[in-house]
Amino acid sequence: MLELKNIDKVFNPGTINEKQAIRNLSFTLNEGDFVTVIGGNGAGKSTMLNLIAGVHSADAGRILLDRQDITRLPEYRRAKLLGRVFQDPMMGTAGNMGIEENLAMAYRRGKTRTLRWGISNEERELYREKLKMLELGLENRLTSKVRLLSGGQRQALTLLMATLQSPRLLLLDEHTAALDPKTAQKVLTLTEKIVCENGLSTLMVTHNMKDAIRYGNRLVMMHEGNIIYDVSGETKKHLKVGDLLAKFESASDGAFANDRMLLA
Repeated sequence: MLELKNIDKVFNPGTINEKQAIRNLSFTLNEGDFVTVIGGNGAGKSTMLNLIAGVHSADAGRILLDRQDITRLPEYRRAKLLGRVFQDPMMGTAGNMGIEENLAMAYRRGKTRTLRWGISNEERELYREKLKMLELGLENRLTSKVRLLSGGQRQALTLLMATLQSPRLLLLDEHTAALDPKTAQKVLTLTEKIVCENGLSTLMVTHNMKDAIRYGNRLVMMHEGNIIYDVSGETKKHLKVGDLLAKFESASDGAFANDRMLLA
């Protein structure tokens, strides 16, 4: 349902800061795949997500979603097809608006706007039901300003907003990296529940090798703008952190490139 074909992306071309972030990248995501993406700093993980979302445009190659060529489609046109959660819990919500108002924005994404007044009681009940599954008590705080929530509560709300309309593709860009370990685990468990219950095709970038192995049905490893390892099924289930470390060591000629991954 998603195809990247021979994608290239260079930042600051022709300058001293030139950086080839993506090199001839080809990748296929099947319907319902939950793929974890791992790699060192500068491997191209977030750039790949930004290219899919339309934040950056590819210098070469094609991007197809549901066999439709979206390579030159502007970001706002792709937004109704995609759900995205960022690393920073502050990015996915409007802090000065209430919880129900944030959910209403997400619920109306891609729909024709009308002059109908406010949020209906039926809609409000839907939000309560959705919030109950977070098990954070937010269903009783619909009018609370989102800026008053903790980082974990805000990220859980962002995840709910990103999946409220069952997007064709869910992009998770290290969405638990800014949370403490206990909260991060709760958000990851919630992520797995939402993805599996709704059969969402998902790309989840992470620095945590244990999480990359534990979650999803497929794992890809990136290095210097390309995919160097792609594993799924029983092979993925039996992976160990040591196996991934060995792959990284081999790809980086024996120099492990990322302390953050090792600490994670």
